[in-house]
Parts: sequence; C-alpha cells; structure tokens
Amino acid sequence: MADSLKIRVGRVISGGVHALLDRLEDQAPEAVMEQAVRDADSVIDDVRHELGIVTANRHLSQQQHASLNSQHASLAEQIDQAMAQGRDELVRAAVARQLDIEAQLPVLENTLSEHALQERELQGFVAALLAKKREMAEALSAFRKSRAAALNTTGGATGAGVAQRIDVVTDAFDRLYERQTGLTATTRSSNLQQAAQLKELDELMRDNKIAERIAQLKAGRA
Repeated sequence: MADSLKIRVGRVISGGVHALLDRLEDQAPEAVMEQAVRDADSVIDDVRHELGIVTANRHLSQQQHASLNSQHASLAEQIDQAMAQGRDELVRAAVARQLDIEAQLPVLENTLSEHALQERELQGFVAALLAKKREMAEALSAFRKSRAAALNTTGGATGAGVAQRIDVVTDAFDRLYERQTGLTATTRSSNLQQAAQLKELDELMRDNKIAERIAQLKAGRA
C-alpha cells in the first residue's frame, strides 16, 4: 500500500474527535465532525480499493504458481519418455525448461507471501477505520443530543423553528455537496443506500467475529 494512504489511515485512526472540538469550538464543530466522518468514509473506500487490487494480484500469482508447478510435473513425465527413447536433445530441452521454472517459483512464492501480508494489513486497516468511524458517529450523535437538550432547556427553539433550521441546513449541505462533488442530492441518496448496505455487511461480519470470540472464551473456561 502506498505510504500516502498509510498516512491517511493513521491520521484518521489517531484523530481525536473531542480534541478537535476543543480546538474548533467557535468554528461550527458539528460541521467539522461531519466532515471527519466523510473523510473516514473516503479513506475506507480507498483502502478497500487497494485491498481489491492486492487480492486480485494474489489470485493471479496463485494461478501462475499452479501453472508452473503443473508444467514442471508434465516435463518430468516427458523427460522419462524421452530418456526411454534415447532422445537426449529432448531431455536437454525439457530439463532446461524445468530449471527456468525452478528459478521462477521462489520469486512467485515470495510474491504470494507479500500479497498475503498486504491483505492482512489492509483488512486490519479496514476494521480499524470502521471502528474509528463508529466512534466518531457516536460522538457526533452525543454532541447533537447535548445541543438539542440545551436548546430544549433554554426554550430557544420551538418544534417549527427546529424544522425550519433543519431545512436550511439541509439545503445548504445539498448545495455544498453538489458544488464539491458534482453529484445531486438524488445521486447522494443512491450512494448512501449503497453505503448503508456495505455498513450492514460490515456489521454482520463484526457480529460474527464477536460471537466467535465469545465462543472461544467459553470454550477456554469449559
């Protein structure tokens, strides 16, 4: 994975939402937090893309490794037949090809090992980023609830006033989103639906991991 992507992952993981709020308390903290969540989504997408490339490359390397091993085995049979017929020139050609294959196999095996290591690293990054995103989303939700509670306590906003403010914020966000991405609110809605489905899959995988860990702990106590 490129160093720049690793730096982005590290920046998201090490970033503290509450520390960010302390520094930007007078600069629309809710907007800053929302942007942080979007940044996390962007990095997650990039890491997943990189993971897809690494997985595809590993698959291709596996196919090449299997093909070379198959060729090596076939050559061994051909060598036996050529030797039985006294065809020394054929034996020489087959042995030469076997040596070429044997020179390539260690390189392919090393490449496979590197791809496997990169896959595990990227999978770990995705898991860590999703955990960080959940942390940021929870912090954002708590911030919104605390702000809503403060408004209710002071009587600073009626139901109609809140609805009006939400409409204003939504319209402003739609304009900003379209200007920055070129996508309309309708397109964003479609993207959000896809993102929700991916999130549901991630949550399912996480639940399975939690269940497996609990089963292992119970088995250890048995």
